[in-house]
Amino acid sequence: MTWFILFSLLSIGLILILTEIIFVPGTTIIGVLGVIVSAAGVYYSFLSFESSTAWMILGVTVLINFLALIYGFKSGVWNKFALKDSITGGSFDGRLTGLEVGMKGRAVSDIKPIGKAEFLDKIYEVKSDSGFISVGSIVIITKLGDNRITIKN
Repeated sequence: MTWFILFSLLSIGLILILTEIIFVPGTTIIGVLGVIVSAAGVYYSFLSFESSTAWMILGVTVLINFLALIYGFKSGVWNKFALKDSITGGSFDGRLTGLEVGMKGRAVSDIKPIGKAEFLDKIYEVKSDSGFISVGSIVIITKLGDNRITIKN
């Protein structure tokens, strides 16, 4: 029964340390728990066995945990969890395509100073240079840039 308890404590400690390294890196709570459980197993071995056996168990435990640590870093497990793709598009890419300064459209909402206007059968969010513009008014694009459409009445 003593060997079972010792083996259980050391195994649980090793599993927690590997879990910290492989599955939840950076949290440190699971790794610290693993070290505590492993230390409890070593302490239990010093209480239950002769000194020479307990020192041998300590050495084997440290060696196995160190090898597990090395395996965790060299196995390439990190590559499975690492983000390798990046987002290249923007939120409004191509939004202003087809629009030109001087183009006429129609306000589809009150523009005070921001609202919606229709150009080329599409509705765009616009900003007014001339203040309030009521629904249905004809508007003209005065400026395009930075994904913004500036209009006047």
